[in-house]
Amino acid sequence: MQLSESAFQLFAIILYFLAMIAIGFYAYRRIHNLNDYMLGGRSLGPAVSALSAGAADMSQWLLMGLPGAIYVAGLVEWWIAIGLTIGAWLNWKIVAPRLRVYTQISNDSITIPSFFDNRFKENAKILRIVSGIIILVYFTFYVSSGFVASGVFFESSFGYSYHLGLFIVGAVIILYTLVGGFLAVSYTDFVQGTIMFLALISLPIMGVFTTGGLSETIGAVKDFNPNWLSLTATATVSGVISSLAWGLGYFGQPHIIVRFMAIRTAKETKQARRIGIGWMILTLAGAAATAFVGVAYFQQNTGVELSDPEAVFIQMGQILFHPFIAGILLAAVLAAIMSTVSSQLIVTSSALVEDIYKAIYKADASEKRYILLGRIAVLVVSIVALILALEKTNTILNLVAFAWAGFGAAFGPIILLSLYWKRFTSHGALAGMIVGAVTVFIWGNTALGDYLYEIVPGFLLNLIVAVWVSKLTYKPIPAVEKEFDETLKLLKEELE
Repeated sequence: MQLSESAFQLFAIILYFLAMIAIGFYAYRRIHNLNDYMLGGRSLGPAVSALSAGAADMSQWLLMGLPGAIYVAGLVEWWIAIGLTIGAWLNWKIVAPRLRVYTQISNDSITIPSFFDNRFKENAKILRIVSGIIILVYFTFYVSSGFVASGVFFESSFGYSYHLGLFIVGAVIILYTLVGGFLAVSYTDFVQGTIMFLALISLPIMGVFTTGGLSETIGAVKDFNPNWLSLTATATVSGVISSLAWGLGYFGQPHIIVRFMAIRTAKETKQARRIGIGWMILTLAGAAATAFVGVAYFQQNTGVELSDPEAVFIQMGQILFHPFIAGILLAAVLAAIMSTVSSQLIVTSSALVEDIYKAIYKADASEKRYILLGRIAVLVVSIVALILALEKTNTILNLVAFAWAGFGAAFGPIILLSLYWKRFTSHGALAGMIVGAVTVFIWGNTALGDYLYEIVPGFLLNLIVAVWVSKLTYKPIPAVEKEFDETLKLLKEELE
């Protein structure tokens, strides 16, 4: 009996699912308290930290959105990748080591909102609750958008119903996240990041051989669009600024910077930065190269039709490889979706338990009870997100791009000022956070958003307001200044 192509591909997907669930149960054995469940006991090595941050960051955009955009418009779309790479490098360089040390010194904070509370000491409870609510609301919709993408993936790849794909992927993500917590998310992200890397390297290499070598491929691309290989031919100044500004978002993404808090030591952030940025450069280049060979192949083979530019990675994989290998490439797309969803899910759970429940009720429960509450939070957020995803609506999907700007403008300047300015106050943080979030909302929903990405005015206005209000409200708090100085001292010791 000969297996069909879809059977080979489905077999690869099932193996991938089983591996993710196995990792979840492996991580379960290492959870003893809430710190373990929400932050992995600050035990991540540099490779796991780097790849889990990268996989959590990129989502399906890396394998579908970016190749599709470059396929249609050419390398002018590469400015976003440049901005993201610069932003990610700066994030690892100036935020990661200091945040790792400061969050531990400041009452062993295990979430960004709890760090804000512990960092400012006075009048910061409202800041913790507000930031926790922002994370809870935005990420619930963000998680829902990932569930939508998984349902669409199964529908388009295997012909299954949207809802069946939605619940299959949702069940796997919920299981390993609920059981294994942050460690399961980080370990699965590491594996998923590796799969994404291998897929984006192997497909373009095989594609160039198929299209007749590099010179033949370049010729076919130029026949498709003479300006395709140019970064500037069709670019505008505002467009380039908006694309580069995506890098500003990194400073405020909770599901990414939480990896900085979880790495073993500040010293290891240097090695993690090299691994993470190396992975990022190669995978982004692989995404562009996928579009490159895709353009050449479909230009040369006019009888073969590309169903959708965003499906160029999936369709080229099915053309170039054995069905089982094509199934692994499909698993790479799922890995991109699932790594982001699970990372956002655990951060949302921590916001609900650590930043809202504990801040409001000031409960003093056992560690087992807090772990149980964390798992219940994962389940509750997942159910809400699945309900939101039952109907395929563009509203949820459009929120993904909007949320990146929202988090970047609301939290980015607050993180930077908290780490680098001793005189920063809770009043300044709250005012700046509100101004940044409101600016993104207003700017992004008007015609102004067509000319300049809303993260630029949101980030800048947050920074200005936060500094101005802090100067007006500053008063010395010995505990804050002591912890700030201790952070600098310990950081210097660890990095020497």
